[in-house]
Amino acid sequence: MFKKYRILKWILVAVASLIVLLFLFGFWFMSLLPSKNAQLESTQIKDLSYLSENKVAKRGKILAVVTSTDTMGSSGKITGYELTELARAYFVFEANGFSVDIASPLGGKSPVIIDDDDMGPFDFAFLNDSLAQYKTTHTIPIAKVNPEAYEAIYFVGGKGAMFDFPKNTTIQAIVRDYYQSNKLIGAVCHGPAALVNVTLDNGRPMIEGKKISAFTNEEELLLIPDAEAIFPFLLQDKLTTQGARFDEGTMYLEKISHDTNIITGQNPWSVWALAETMIQQLGYEPKTRRITDEENAVKILSIYEAQGIKKAKEMIEKMAGEKKPVKRILLAQHSIVAAMKGNIAQFSEILSLVSHAEKYDFTSSEL
Repeated sequence: MFKKYRILKWILVAVASLIVLLFLFGFWFMSLLPSKNAQLESTQIKDLSYLSENKVAKRGKILAVVTSTDTMGSSGKITGYELTELARAYFVFEANGFSVDIASPLGGKSPVIIDDDDMGPFDFAFLNDSLAQYKTTHTIPIAKVNPEAYEAIYFVGGKGAMFDFPKNTTIQAIVRDYYQSNKLIGAVCHGPAALVNVTLDNGRPMIEGKKISAFTNEEELLLIPDAEAIFPFLLQDKLTTQGARFDEGTMYLEKISHDTNIITGQNPWSVWALAETMIQQLGYEPKTRRITDEENAVKILSIYEAQGIKKAKEMIEKMAGEKKPVKRILLAQHSIVAAMKGNIAQFSEILSLVSHAEKYDFTSSEL
């Protein structure tokens, strides 16, 4: 009997110790992250030299298409288009001389998803710009779009796109005509859902044999384990079934594919590269832009994946010396992703990258 109570006592001590350790770890983890920047939230276009200086003469128009769907099927989970996937491409297009109109399947105000941890100066500038906000609250119904008015079309991601892009016959017609007339088509993350049911005049799927990147099964199922029950299909599976050569990069890191006049990106961290590749495809050298803190963090993580932790730490030191900003919270998010995947060694190593980055001053006044 006394032995049984001793065992119970040690179990309680072990549980209490674990709780204390988790609390201390959480406190330490949060200390590695930067504090909220209220000034960042008030960013205006005039504050961003990329947009306010050395303006490029107008070269034409690009149509951005966002979802009209605000819930994921019958699950009740909210959705919409991803703000960062629209805002960053919007400003790349505008900075390079292309006016942007915004359309959606239904027109009017489109539902938006804003992830506070992903927000940067360009995203806040988009929220604070009256013209950009007018366009998102008064989107053009896709059926009323004049496709000939645009040099390219860009499909913004967001999980809502999985529900209304694939079945929209107007979208299918525009994409088919653009492809067959060699006009440019771009899509990112869940945006390539607009491509899955497009059939060419010869009766073949447009994406057959094409190299395509989009949100992967691995990325989808990690965040939404019951995604197969919620969505009409998993995007990677659907693209592959229709003959696409699915081009998959590292989870939650930048990856784009460029096949003839179709340019696609895997996830939100691919938007900058995708938008600037679209500018190149349109025949122009993209305007010089200072690389963002998020892109630098992605570069560090890419080096870590390819070359290991030593090289990644060296890159952190190099960026600190050059006053290149690094978004530590993105590094921290990837450590959590590693933990969710059960890769404790990777979790520990990426966490050490966060700690290493925290030692340095990446401060720069340039935007």
